[in-house]
Amino acid sequence: MEALPLAFTTGWASGINAYACVLILGLLGRFAGADDVPEALTSNGVLIVAGVLFAFEFVADKIPYVDSAWDAISTVIRPTVGAIIAALLSGAASTLEQAAIATAGGLVALLSHAVKSSLRLAINTSPEPVTNIAASSGEDVAVAGVVTLAAFHPEAALIIAGVLLLLGLIGVYIAFRFIRRGWARFKAWRERRGTPTARSSAI
Repeated sequence: MEALPLAFTTGWASGINAYACVLILGLLGRFAGADDVPEALTSNGVLIVAGVLFAFEFVADKIPYVDSAWDAISTVIRPTVGAIIAALLSGAASTLEQAAIATAGGLVALLSHAVKSSLRLAINTSPEPVTNIAASSGEDVAVAGVVTLAAFHPEAALIIAGVLLLLGLIGVYIAFRFIRRGWARFKAWRERRGTPTARSSAI
């Protein structure tokens, strides 16, 4: 289970921003000598695709309600990426160990994603975009810092990722009322975006 600390940390990071996690790991493995990074993540194709998708998410994640729509789309993607990275990290482990590590990475990514998307719904209750941009930028910095630390000091990164996940869960509990309000506004926003189409089809 030597890969478990790194699988947990990358699972947490994947739940926040899967493409940034893949991109940073790939760059560290290719150019910074991070030996624990799977070779599959360092290929040109993976780095290019991850870079393009990260650039798109970097922008979308900072726009109120667009970020929540993107989170909804990413509900399957982020946990899947977390599980795949964890499976790659398990390397030559036995089949049972590979399954356990991959499952752990996927579950942590799912929980991390749920925390992120819930807190974003709460933040979207604020009428100004500054809070949203600040939250997204903070997430980007946290993912970059924790993943970089994990590539060289996985145990220390595990502790930090665990603390951040716990703080996120506490934040979701405290902000539950705002999350419900944000969900209602998000649904209203989606309905408004669908109204023109409905009218044109009716005509």
